[in-house]
Amino acid sequence: MTARRARTALPPTVALVLLLGGCGAEVTDDDGAAAATATVERCGEEVEYRRPERAVVYEAGSADKLFALGLTDAVHGYVMPPANPPVEESPWAAEYARVEMLSDDLLNRELVVDARADLVVAGWQSGFSDERGITPEILDGLGIQSYPHSETCYNYPNHPLEVGPFEGLYLDLERLGAIFGVEERAESVVAELRERVEEVRRAAPEGTPPRVFLYDSGTDQPFTSGNQAPPQEIFEIAGGRNIYSDLTERWTSVGWESVIEADPEVIVILDYGDQPAEEKIAFLRSSPALAEVTAIKDDAFHILDYNEAISGPRIVDGAEGFGAYLRERAG
Repeated sequence: MTARRARTALPPTVALVLLLGGCGAEVTDDDGAAAATATVERCGEEVEYRRPERAVVYEAGSADKLFALGLTDAVHGYVMPPANPPVEESPWAAEYARVEMLSDDLLNRELVVDARADLVVAGWQSGFSDERGITPEILDGLGIQSYPHSETCYNYPNHPLEVGPFEGLYLDLERLGAIFGVEERAESVVAELRERVEEVRRAAPEGTPPRVFLYDSGTDQPFTSGNQAPPQEIFEIAGGRNIYSDLTERWTSVGWESVIEADPEVIVILDYGDQPAEEKIAFLRSSPALAEVTAIKDDAFHILDYNEAISGPRIVDGAEGFGAYLRERAG
């Protein structure tokens, strides 16, 4: 997917108030030039943003959103922990090459202050963190703007917002489009993504959705995805059902007993970090406790890339890939 140019320029001599449907963004222009501020919801709280020029983004999902909107020149740098696959493998590899890598560690306050960031984009409790002392509220006090991914706002203090990962992606693109003044470009990108998702839905196999277990990691206890992270909707859109769809968490540990009881028909392996997906599959195959699980007996494994499972445009790639797998499996 490539970002498209805005179709029309804003009139240069009129004050503009533009409401973006469904995203709660208001852009104003008081001086006859391009709008310099935008009032946008941040986890359910209206915040007035100045037009950023030195954004710092955490993980590929944040960077991808801005790159998809054609905003590479406004990105000062990115923070990419080791779990992320190499940026050279990204559809936006050329954009990453134009931007400074600021750290391969976790996001922290000192880093964004030293970078003279005027906007930080990250997930709530994934990037932003009370424990590490970098929250939107703390950054507000430092005069640094911030934008958390909408998908992660379901337990945001005082302003929770529960929105599905795909609608959250569309909201973020629209709201970031308003913040940066590229509303029409955002509208075009979102429309393209929505159509790709609907194509996957339309092509989903008929019949009872297969039970799907997302295996992230863990031996004593498996680490998996609840109903607040992208795999939940990736599975649904493609025609499957997350065995932990009733678990209101993003990523969490569960017991092997509950996996065995749910008897998944497909196991999706999250591929990232130092442990290759094939090693994770080998561990699952070798477990005597899992020997009678349908997915193990049928050798039904699908690999999901890390960046196809976190908030960002590549979750659509994840849905397309898993949809193709389920269609092939259905014959």
